[in-house]
Amino acid sequence: MKKSNLFFCFILVLAALPASVSGQLKVWSFTDEMANIINNYYKRSHSGVRVDYTQIPSDYFQNRLDPLLVNGQGTPDIITLESSFVRKYVESGFLLDITDIYEANKNKLFAYPVDVGTYKGRVYAMSWQACPGAMFYRRSLAKKYLGTDDPKIVQTYFSNFNKFLDTAKLLKDKSNGACVVVSSLGDLRKSFLFARKDPWIVNNKLVIDPVMEQYMDVCKTLHDNRLEGRVGQWSERWFEGLKGGLRDEVGLPLEVFSCFFPGWGLHYVLKTNAPETAGDWAMIQGPSAFYWGGTWIGAYKGTKNLAAVKEFIRYVTADDAFLEAWAKDTGDMVGSINVINKLKNNYNEPYLNRQNQYAEFAEMAKGVNGKLVQGSDEYIEDLFDEAVSAFVNSEKTKAQALTDFRKQIEAELTR
Repeated sequence: MKKSNLFFCFILVLAALPASVSGQLKVWSFTDEMANIINNYYKRSHSGVRVDYTQIPSDYFQNRLDPLLVNGQGTPDIITLESSFVRKYVESGFLLDITDIYEANKNKLFAYPVDVGTYKGRVYAMSWQACPGAMFYRRSLAKKYLGTDDPKIVQTYFSNFNKFLDTAKLLKDKSNGACVVVSSLGDLRKSFLFARKDPWIVNNKLVIDPVMEQYMDVCKTLHDNRLEGRVGQWSERWFEGLKGGLRDEVGLPLEVFSCFFPGWGLHYVLKTNAPETAGDWAMIQGPSAFYWGGTWIGAYKGTKNLAAVKEFIRYVTADDAFLEAWAKDTGDMVGSINVINKLKNNYNEPYLNRQNQYAEFAEMAKGVNGKLVQGSDEYIEDLFDEAVSAFVNSEKTKAQALTDFRKQIEAELTR
């Protein structure tokens, strides 16, 4: 081959390589996960980029960020977004359109995290995580009262909300009242919310999906018949339930059959707070697919560092080498189907008696509907929780609780 042809081939090869990036990025986050990603992964392959990192507690994050976005002064290039407020910013008009990053990687990404970050057909936030939820149950109690701890069989007892309620009654009857299906009604909340067919607001009108009325009925039945532990989620007594130490109002012991968590709940709640129960847990989907938590990444639309910003988002959300290393190092459920497929058949979790959590979560993630998520959800769901509580505690009838809820939301919509 002639020297000129060799030179031409060399130029083509260079053109095919990813463009190197340089410059400075200002990154704001509410989680130390991002600091870990930047310092221990990103910087190793992006030495030309200087990162100015600021971590702000979640409670203050929005109040610090919002004025900067409005006036465009001192605004960070990269912004991490918590699940509770990601849609506020996705719908705000302040974020950079990153649809091109999604389009280049869409065949390997789980759908629901992208759907959460999508507004009017354009993508404004992406995530390195997937946080599908599961129903975690005690194997010893399943054997004792259902005759088996096999996840496939146990799932048949909880495959929809009616069966969930029937099994809760069965557990009470077989245990003479000693076994409750969950310690708190709050455990069921996400499962019902993601069983809806429609979001809360459609064409600027409130929609109360029938499954949310079913949620009210199930909660009332569980409470009135003492099929749940009657404790608040995240309370001290709720944590006691995870360890098998819950007692009722008069001090009698209660066995807690299950709880509902995403992957981070396994690692940071169950393992941390109930290490003595290791090996006695298993996981199933339960009545409905759902997700809970996670962190998204967006960018300010007025950034002056466009190439570096886009490469940062691509790397964190779609670079398989990074995501595989992150999954192996942290046990996190990442958003890349490629990575999860590579890991899922060669993994087992000792805490779950060697059950393969990646394989289970990979299937559960496929059923999550991220299109239900809207920026107004947190406000609406807080008010709906008040309506459910009023009905469960017999402070209002179901009809009155729903009427009052509608009035509150409709008044807000007409402002």
